Amino acid sequence: MSQPTITAYLKTYCGWSEGVRAIFRKYGLDYEEKDIIKNPAFRWEMEQKSGQPLSPCVEINGTMLPDISGEEIERWMIANALLTPNNAAPDAPIDRACSDAQHAAMAAGQIGKISFVS
Repeated sequence: MSQPTITAYLKTYCGWSEGVRAIFRKYGLDYEEKDIIKNPAFRWEMEQKSGQPLSPCVEINGTMLPDISGEEIERWMIANALLTPNNAAPDAPIDRACSDAQHAAMAAGQIGKISFVS
């Protein structure tokens, strides 16, 4: 199986974005990350390519998957024969937003103290 070409439009700190990253780590996939918070031009690019403003958005081999979770990415890639399923647990939740505690830590500037594993 060849390595797919992946561009991920993600937020710096976001439960949904971390779920997408967790799937990429689980399968050892290389990808280009475009942080839409640190670089507003990436947000504009994402909106132009996906036709909508919600993230995460992931482009795989030229197919844009807008507003998608890590769980949905894994399912889509397996269904399209881009991944062979494995039973390893991802290292972060792949199906949810940040918790209230994570949002509070971000607001308090305690970014480095945030844990996405629950």
